[in-house]
Amino acid sequence: MVFHWEPSAMDNMELEELMQWRERARKRHEGSKPNGKRTK
Repeated sequence: MVFHWEPSAMDNMELEELMQWRERARKRHEGSKPNGKRTK
């Protein structure tokens, strides 16, 4: 899990904002892979 939010924290977010947070989480997760490569 990349972000630890309760579902209620996302209730008032628009779909566009949720998708932006999803992309941030994807980038953060990919940057933590054990091969040592970090992306920002």
